Amino acid sequence: MILAVALAFGAAGCSKKEVVGPPAPLAGQKAKADAMLAYSHQMDVDLPLADIAPRIAAIQQACTKGTYGACNVLTVEQGSSGGSVAVRVVPEGVEPLTGIASRGGKVSSRRTSAEDISQAVHDTQRDRDQLEAYAKRLDEIAARKDLGVSDLITVSREQAEVAEKRRTLMTASADQQHRLDTNYLRISFTDPHARAGRRDFGEIGDDMLDSASEGIGDALRLLAGGLPFLVIAFPLALLWWALWRRATKRWRRQD
Repeated sequence: MILAVALAFGAAGCSKKEVVGPPAPLAGQKAKADAMLAYSHQMDVDLPLADIAPRIAAIQQACTKGTYGACNVLTVEQGSSGGSVAVRVVPEGVEPLTGIASRGGKVSSRRTSAEDISQAVHDTQRDRDQLEAYAKRLDEIAARKDLGVSDLITVSREQAEVAEKRRTLMTASADQQHRLDTNYLRISFTDPHARAGRRDFGEIGDDMLDSASEGIGDALRLLAGGLPFLVIAFPLALLWWALWRRATKRWRRQD
């Protein structure tokens, strides 16, 4: 009885170990307050070809509707054996989107990387501060009562250029902050059977090319090996042909 109970518990323990759950989705990353890290994720999923297009469409729809937070679709690609979708989404949206992607499929690889953009952020802020100081100085010059017309025109042009540079730097600063607040996520889908079939055809083509190359090489080697005999045989054949014609002419005259 005790042995039977022990075996039952052992079987239950083994059965629990054999249970394989769905592949864990990627988790989004958010930089700490003192770090300026832009996170990006890449997930590769093996999925039947018939399911790839609907799966990409589901991810695209969830992103555009903002189901899991602010999200923008960047690229969508589809081919004969797979496809991919790339989005920029808030960190909280990475896990549910990758969960949709991996449902019913096999995650072959996943990668998460971070780019330190602190230097770029500091450079942009430094340029903005310098530009603001210069713009303030131009405003003071433009407010002077003794400013001539030509000087006023020059200052106005400079103010216009400063305003354009200010807009450019503001856009760059906003893009950098957007990279810090969101994660870049790219999900690639591949049908392993379609990929294997294409590889088989490629191998057949390679074998045909190799066979053709070997055949041409053998023929060239055979021709090269016979050239010395042709060089000797061709003059002998011409000599034999000339002697034969001379002999036949003599026989005809005698007749």
